Amino acid sequence: MLLERDVARALVEAGALDEKRFEDLSRFASDTGMTLKEALIQQGGIEEHAVLEAFSKALGAAFQDDLSKASVPREFVEKVPLTFAHAHNCVAVGKHGSAYMVAISDPADIFALDNVALALGGPALALFALRSEVAGLIDRAYHEKRDIVEEAMDELGAEGLIDSAALASRSEDVLDVAHKPPIIKLVNLILQRALRQRASDVHLQPYEDRLQVRYRIDGILYDRLVIPKSVQEAVISRVKVMGRMDIAEKRLPQDGRASVKLADREVDLRIASVPTAYGERIVMRLLDKGARIYELHELGLSTEDLARFEKLIGYTHGIVLVTGPTGSGKTTTLYAALNELNRPDNKIITAEDPIEYTFAGINQCQVQTEISRTFPVILRAMLRQAPEIILVGEIRDADTAEIAIRAALTGHLVFSTLHTNDAPSAIPRLIDMGVKPYMVASSVQAIMAQRLIRTVCTNCKEPYQCPEPMLRAIGLSPDDIEGITFYHGTGCNRCNGTGFYGRLGIFEMMEMNVELRNLTFAKAATGEIRDKARSYGMLTLREDGLRKVIQGVTTVEEVVRVCGAEVPTE
Repeated sequence: MLLERDVARALVEAGALDEKRFEDLSRFASDTGMTLKEALIQQGGIEEHAVLEAFSKALGAAFQDDLSKASVPREFVEKVPLTFAHAHNCVAVGKHGSAYMVAISDPADIFALDNVALALGGPALALFALRSEVAGLIDRAYHEKRDIVEEAMDELGAEGLIDSAALASRSEDVLDVAHKPPIIKLVNLILQRALRQRASDVHLQPYEDRLQVRYRIDGILYDRLVIPKSVQEAVISRVKVMGRMDIAEKRLPQDGRASVKLADREVDLRIASVPTAYGERIVMRLLDKGARIYELHELGLSTEDLARFEKLIGYTHGIVLVTGPTGSGKTTTLYAALNELNRPDNKIITAEDPIEYTFAGINQCQVQTEISRTFPVILRAMLRQAPEIILVGEIRDADTAEIAIRAALTGHLVFSTLHTNDAPSAIPRLIDMGVKPYMVASSVQAIMAQRLIRTVCTNCKEPYQCPEPMLRAIGLSPDDIEGITFYHGTGCNRCNGTGFYGRLGIFEMMEMNVELRNLTFAKAATGEIRDKARSYGMLTLREDGLRKVIQGVTTVEEVVRVCGAEVPTE
């Protein structure tokens, strides 16, 4: 097609990919039913910004990367339903003569433009814009924070709250709200908004006078909606029904799972409820099944650490541990490693709880404790399958730890995670679990601790003067920063005014050597192991974070928030 050739030419000229890769992605889109834009972004790993610029050149349409100052004509809000605007991610941003300029993120959605033109009674011209920019402008134009609650309250009567909440389907599209009962509509719109804002979790937190909806975005919780107390019971019941939980049981904690759709994206929900003084508190973890698996070089590893990690995952035996608290990106790192090793000559088996992403060519096994399918049970079965590589989602107990380490000692490469604050602490932790020191010393190849830091929004990034107290908190003096420029984000529509967009890892890699193995065998203290590892060049999490500050990727304040302040030693 002529359009595809023009898009390909624009992307090749921009250096985003070569013609052969474009042809492969175009064929993939045709075979799978994806749009060309989706294939280029999801499978090709090309930034949405670059793809839309290529389409704008090919089609002769305008492209605008910032809609923070755009205003939506009143007639669009009055004549175009909110559900349509969200479903097609389109919104008018003004007029050019008699034609309406319509910001849209999908170049293939020509029917949306036709329908907008029909609704407004005038021609509609496409203005390509980032999906997040369009969604944010729609939210502002329709005042969604207020409207979705008020709309549900207007439609709700005094009775029937729980009945309407009890309606459920196994995998529901949260964009489909037009003909739903009001409580279902309200919950769907809460989830829809969370997915559009890149939230990883949705918290429904009850207070004495309200139900507060909070989103965790880039690791930080933000208050988003206030639900009237009178609707709390119905909202909680609806979520519990979605998760196949017992809505009558309000005295005990419960766990559930559900699956929802946002157009062509399928998202798994892990739902947890806990009774509190003001009602049940719900947390929903959002797991996007269509999310792209990261490459190793995209994680944030320094050039030196990346080379060392690539060497480690090429070993034929031993155990590689990734440590850190919940939500620090451990699974993402291990998935990137498996993606690198996923070849026909490698048999890879995983034991996970839960399986967050699925791989073609890898046997993944879900832990189910209710039928006694635990990590140790799966691990024992795995070893009879003769794999080369094993992933254990998490080492939680002595039994799992010992089986994993024995597998590493008998010729398997084992990856797993452990909850410790830093890399050296993992050694005493394994020994405290009951694993013999000589087994730890013999099997562990490396331990990598990690955290996630927010990265400065590139759309509103600018230099700033870092306060001296904050410099001292990270262990720097004004003399140390001479010639270094610090950057922060001033806040824009793209980053919801936070100054940050996305996250990157900071790492502390401890590769085992003879002296560290001897200290492990001698059951040395964590501090002694740390000192020895640092003498061999190990950088701490804070030092790696500081390196990213100097590179302009993040801020000093963010590193201090994640790693804590420097403790003076005298």
